[in-house]
Amino acid sequence: MDPQDRSTAPLKAAALVVAAGRGTRAGGGLPKQYRDLAGQPVLARTLAALDAHPAVQQIVVVRHSDDSERFAAARPRTRAPLLDVIGGATRDASVRAGLAAVDDACDVVLIHDAARPLVSRAVIDGVLEALRSHDGAAPALAVTDALWRGAETVTGTQSREGLWRAQTPQGFHLAQIRAAHDAHPGGAADDVEVARAHGLTVAITQGDEANLKITTAGDFARAARYLEGQMDIRTGNGFDVHRFGEGDHVMLCGVAIPHERGLQGHSDADVGLHTVTDAIYGALAMGDIGTHFPPSDPQWKGAESHIFLTHAVDLAAEMGFTITNADLTLICERPKIGPHAAPMRARLSELLRIEAARVSVKATTTERLGFPGREEGIAALATVTLVKA
Repeated sequence: MDPQDRSTAPLKAAALVVAAGRGTRAGGGLPKQYRDLAGQPVLARTLAALDAHPAVQQIVVVRHSDDSERFAAARPRTRAPLLDVIGGATRDASVRAGLAAVDDACDVVLIHDAARPLVSRAVIDGVLEALRSHDGAAPALAVTDALWRGAETVTGTQSREGLWRAQTPQGFHLAQIRAAHDAHPGGAADDVEVARAHGLTVAITQGDEANLKITTAGDFARAARYLEGQMDIRTGNGFDVHRFGEGDHVMLCGVAIPHERGLQGHSDADVGLHTVTDAIYGALAMGDIGTHFPPSDPQWKGAESHIFLTHAVDLAAEMGFTITNADLTLICERPKIGPHAAPMRARLSELLRIEAARVSVKATTTERLGFPGREEGIAALATVTLVKA
């Protein structure tokens, strides 16, 4: 972007997330960016926070070459295009790899630590606003504690005047920070150091105590406490019934199960998927399947029910919610659900975009009572939990 245009033109930002570190000090047996934080991997929360900002047009994640499977499991669905590249042996080498992958159409780049999952829109806004009049900008918090020098005993004091605790994202105009990294010999603590060595001005913007960097095991507990105060947790229930009719199989949770009769309905009558779908709509207070897919509309006749569930999952994501678990109970005498529960869980896991360990599919009977006991149909009950942090 031409400097004279900075004050008025809207900024197109890329988010560059540095996630190639090993994070061993945090414990847990795997890199901290892939550890669970209140139901989601740290990296997934970081990416979702950046993706939620409307100025972010691209996300580039710089990861370790050994983390392909971990990254695939943690990768969330994002609005902005997301690209992952392999990092280098040092942080600045990783940043250079990420900068090379940033789309040239972006004006500025926000370089952010993967282990800062609680970055707020206000912090990002502050960085972007400062970039209208400066080469770079980074959030920080003033040092307020007394500072000592020493080892086992205090040997001196240090003035805290003019000292700041640095945070990320650190924002820069794309061409300038690329040139700064190309000219730097390496070994910088962060990108502000690289920028200043190249003669760039870096504004200090308002940081946030919640924008902590997870470094040790205790930081996970601190981050979880912040999240508790920020979470919007919703629970929804779904209930559905379909009668038996002609057919040679039933569709349950997207799996075709051989049976001497089929289930009847306007769509493929998958009572399992219908029930989970209605539970999601219920948690969102957005009606039910009939609200979004009226049975009077002929285009949905015979439709596969995964279409309905995908719509509900997409709607939850658009509203900022993550599905954290789903529990489905099928009520019938036959067919027997147990032999098919594993593939049904796997299909639900795929459609809900959560790990199978968070999906439950089970069955019960009515002890031969009522319409399920008379084998006239199948009923289903589902509960889902949605979380927005």
